[in-house]
Amino acid sequence: MIWIEVLALIAVWLTFWSLIPRDEWWFRGADFPRLQILALGFIAFALLLVWPQPWDMVREVILVMLIAALAYQLKMVLPYTFLWKKQVKKVKNEQLNPERQISLIVSNVLTPNDKYHLLIAEIEKYQPDLVLTLETDQTWQNALSVIEKDYLYRVPVPLDNLYGMHLYSRLPLQETEVKFILSDEIPSIHTTVMLRSGEAVQLYCLHPKPPSPTEAKDSTLRDAELLIVGDQIKDLDESCIVMGDLNDVAWSRTTRLFQRISGLLDPRVGRHYVNTFHADYPLLRWSLDHVFHSTDFALVKMKRLRHIGSDHFPVYVSLQTGRVFEQIQDELEQTDADEQEAQEAIQEGIEKAEKEEKTVTDEIAQDYKGGGKAQ
Repeated sequence: MIWIEVLALIAVWLTFWSLIPRDEWWFRGADFPRLQILALGFIAFALLLVWPQPWDMVREVILVMLIAALAYQLKMVLPYTFLWKKQVKKVKNEQLNPERQISLIVSNVLTPNDKYHLLIAEIEKYQPDLVLTLETDQTWQNALSVIEKDYLYRVPVPLDNLYGMHLYSRLPLQETEVKFILSDEIPSIHTTVMLRSGEAVQLYCLHPKPPSPTEAKDSTLRDAELLIVGDQIKDLDESCIVMGDLNDVAWSRTTRLFQRISGLLDPRVGRHYVNTFHADYPLLRWSLDHVFHSTDFALVKMKRLRHIGSDHFPVYVSLQTGRVFEQIQDELEQTDADEQEAQEAIQEGIEKAEKEEKTVTDEIAQDYKGGGKAQ
């Protein structure tokens, strides 16, 4: 049955394809469906073992390659299961202190989605301190105005290009900036949140473009934006949270590099997947929406929320800060090679952004020149 060998070879090919260090979307796309590739590989593995035909050299070679592919995929995804050591400790009942806690909802709403009431119901149910909405335009801003009475501090960035974002906060915000790090189309929110205890937390809200045939042709700008923020954070000696739809999976090379560069932790490690995309296809889901935080935070609660009509599920996370957590939680070790790789990716992203900006400027100038001739 040749189709069994073909099935195994597909799993092998996709695994080794993801190892190619290229930024084009058709390479980086293999980072996403690792769970699906793993499931496909295990099915092929079982069928190869029970296939009632004499073993030959081809079958043996395919089996060895498949075992290597499965081992690699397991290495990538097992950290996000209960089998792994927890990267972030859970706050014990006797340690709970609401004054030092911060809760948040991150939700990519999908701009055309008009089921506003579903997200509003989740906000009213969980009463988070922060709500970050992504892909929100003016219509969504108007629909969410009903929550403004509870969220006196707001950072609205309504856009019609699928990259609008809104930050709603019950807690005071200071030194708030909306930055366009590498593209005039892609905003990010940088602010300081004041906890009820008076402690300050640096907050970064991000939503870079994904590598895809309809968005960015490669992951260069996405990777660079994330690493630029990580490079800034590494020099901070303050509490910090990064959240948003990063259009990258937790186990990707870039996201893991970001963690080592920034020193931030991922509460999913050692617990479970929080696969937020695609909400409509249960067999095609992976983690695109993230919350990373500094070592002084421990986890109170983390939960994927119900379907709100978007292609993303919202995610709810509650954290508590404290010196005791900083003493028992270690940030990931950064090497000189990590620093060099990050700086090279940042520089490549900056050069690409400058080149694209120049191209757009030249095109506008050419259009203007042509229009002048026509007149």
